[in-house]
Parts: sequence; C-alpha cells; structure tokens
Amino acid sequence: MKKIIIGNFKMNTVPSEFKPYAMTLATKIKGTKNEVVICPPFTHLSMAREILSGTQVLYGAQNLAEEERGEFTGEISASMLKDLGTSYVIVGHSERRGKFKETDKVVNKKIKTALANGIKVVLCVGENLQTKTSKQANAFVRKQLEEALRGLFENELESVVVAYEPIWASGTGKAISNKDIVKMVETIRNFVGELYSEKAGKNLNVLYGGSVSLSNYKKIMSIDCIDGVVIGGASLDVDNFALICKEKY
Repeated sequence: MKKIIIGNFKMNTVPSEFKPYAMTLATKIKGTKNEVVICPPFTHLSMAREILSGTQVLYGAQNLAEEERGEFTGEISASMLKDLGTSYVIVGHSERRGKFKETDKVVNKKIKTALANGIKVVLCVGENLQTKTSKQANAFVRKQLEEALRGLFENELESVVVAYEPIWASGTGKAISNKDIVKMVETIRNFVGELYSEKAGKNLNVLYGGSVSLSNYKKIMSIDCIDGVVIGGASLDVDNFALICKEKY
C-alpha cells in the first residue's frame, strides 16, 4: 500500500550539505511506490528545485506567512514557495505554536493561503503531556481541527494531510503505543466526518509523527488506519531515510 513519508529537517543542515543528500536520496528511492517529501530549510528550496525536479522526491517548506505580500520583513509567502516548486508546506507544527505563539486562527489563515496557491498542507495537531494526563487529548485535538479547518470546503481536504504529533512523545526516541495512535486517528477521522461527511473522514490522509525512527517505523506503518509518517531527526541520515521510503507497505 502506498504511504506518504515526510522528512522534516527543522533547522538542520546547510545548503552545501543538502546537495549531496538530495542527490543521494533521489538515486536511492528510485522505483518506490510511496510518496516521498522532504521539507528542508527555506535556504535549500532553490537547490531542491534544481536537483529534485523530475525525480520521485517531492519537496516542501516548513512554514509560510499568513499574508500573501506586504511589509513583513523576514517572512516567506505562499507565492514565493509556489514559484520555487514546493508541493507541500507544514502548518501548525507544535514548535511554531509553542515557541512562536502561533494561534489556531493564524494556522487557519496559513492553510487558506497555501491552498489558494496550489500548495498542499501538512496540518500538525497534537497534545502536550499535561493535556494527555488530564484526559483532555481528544477534546484538545478536536478543537485544533475545528479551528484549523474553519471555512474550508470539503473538496479542499483532498489537499490537506493531517499529521498527529503528540508533543509529549517528540524527541523521546520512542513512539507511543499503536493502541493510542489508533484511538487518536479514529478521533481525527470521526471528527472530520462530523464536520464534513463520513466520506471526508474516511478519505482524509492521516500521518503519525513523534520520534519515528529506523527502529520503530515498521511497527507504526503496520497500523491500517495510518497513511504514513512524518520523520524529524531520523530523516537527516539519508541512508536510513531512504530505507524507510523504499519499504513496501
């Protein structure tokens, strides 16, 4: 079964390191049936277009501005990303929400801006440890989804991928139990079904991200309701990342 595999580089690597990485990855994953996307820093995107155009490796951005243009020094607009050939953009990552205080309203605006420019969205949702411990995780994620998808039409969901990334599991080196992943994925699908239709919930692409690595990806990918994974630090090793991307699921 085809899976979506996304590598999020975060603020790692410099352009000179990225060039051999991209060339190697494109060579190693030839023939894969999976959809492979890498999201390097903004500084790498021009090189990504040069190296990866015509290969099986798609590339995306880690963020975008909610405004299309104007006096926003240091920001990157959706049209700029589109001009560079980006296929995806990550929106609502927990690091953006936490460290940069991005609200659900901002996330919603960014999604609409990306979709208006023909860029697919990876919408990140997930709870912290306190929310999980207080047994409010389902309600928390449902609210994130409700606010993020506000004003979107059902057909636009075809260009939205939801990534469940529990904040409390990120960076621990261990993925959460398959049972817990299934419960949250079912919550996500059911809620989208309530917002739109049963078909929309069923057809939604839902990924898991949270310390996915070479040692646990097979266990995660064995979950029927999961459509793929978002990989952070483990994606920086091109050989290991290529193995995950080439796997037949």
